[in-house]
Amino acid sequence: MNNVWIKHAAQLVTIAGDNAPRKREGMSELGIIEDGSVWIEDGKIAAVGTTAELERIYRERAGEAEVVDATGKLVTPGLVDPHTHVVYGGSREREFEMRLEGATYMDIMNAGGGIHATTRMTREATEEELIEQTTRRLDSFLKHGVTTVEGKSGYGLDLETELKQLRAMKRLNESHPIDLVPTFMAAHAVPQEYKGKEEEYIDRIIDDMLPVVAEEKLAVFNDVFCEVGVFTPDQSERILEAGKEHGLIPKIHADEIESYGGAELAAKVGAISAEHLLKASDKGIEKMAEAGVIACLLPATALYLREEAAKGRKMIDAGVAVAISTDCNPGSSPTTSMPLVMNLACISMRMTPAEAIVAATINAACAIGKQDEVGSLEVGKLGDAVIWNVANYQELQYLFGVNHVGQVLKKGKRVVG
Repeated sequence: MNNVWIKHAAQLVTIAGDNAPRKREGMSELGIIEDGSVWIEDGKIAAVGTTAELERIYRERAGEAEVVDATGKLVTPGLVDPHTHVVYGGSREREFEMRLEGATYMDIMNAGGGIHATTRMTREATEEELIEQTTRRLDSFLKHGVTTVEGKSGYGLDLETELKQLRAMKRLNESHPIDLVPTFMAAHAVPQEYKGKEEEYIDRIIDDMLPVVAEEKLAVFNDVFCEVGVFTPDQSERILEAGKEHGLIPKIHADEIESYGGAELAAKVGAISAEHLLKASDKGIEKMAEAGVIACLLPATALYLREEAAKGRKMIDAGVAVAISTDCNPGSSPTTSMPLVMNLACISMRMTPAEAIVAATINAACAIGKQDEVGSLEVGKLGDAVIWNVANYQELQYLFGVNHVGQVLKKGKRVVG
């Protein structure tokens, strides 16, 4: 049976509208249908409306569909996580203790921990081991209502391991229910063997790595960590412009630890999104709004690092389209819970419950170029939906810190519940 019929949703959150980033008041428009219904055929949405409307349309074909009874429940599009480092080797729980004892992010990194520690473990892992570890994380994402995930390389910092990460992602995208969208990020840090030879490493990225990644079609995006002590704005621009020459769309880790002009650079290079932005300047926010750069905010990372969260409310009011993400990674946000991230978007960034849902669905989809396929419940899009054990969208954020997922459908197939 290839058809699925979701019926009697207390609230069906469609987020119907243009397949474009939602801004300002648009981030509050959820397109709610009460007693809502969705008909999914061969993995794609064929009809959306009230249950009464779809019963009239599909009366003759009712026996052809698996019925999902959503009585008393909230139904939303499958969540989209637009910023993760989900493919990596090993674990770094000791650093959590170190941080609680007073060590900073850069203290840990400079001591050989942080990204460098995961780089060592990822280099040592086989491709099969990376796939095995990442599969467990992707399974957890599904259980938290996430049906599409962006994944970055950047724990190899050499050609062999960067390719290993990206090839693991490609295989996982083919074998796992979640759609996995790949980003190349060899500019995540300067490897220890290139300390003092940063320009030489940048040359390696541009001359040796980018051409192979592009030739094998292993990534859609090219990301760089523009931060004091990592890559300067000029170096970041050089790497991102080189990626554009190979057809890779720029993203940028910007202004996470210090205000460093990253938001302004995102606008200058035409990045699809800028990530983190805890210390983004007012001018940078203004430039992002003008250029249409999506702000991908990571409140769980700020919480984990005990930092003040990004100015989500200010960015929305300034006309920036905001998306949110777990930033799933082993050092600063080892979580797969997008429901928690939505809660934190409300609590720590003063976003409304409606804005949090939009940021985790259509705006997140736009941040990874998947808005024509996912992010809303509309005819022609994939049959990705979450049935939540709450009655309305406000309750989803009000009852925080709880996974309310009841069932998850991916391309019309029940993968959770």
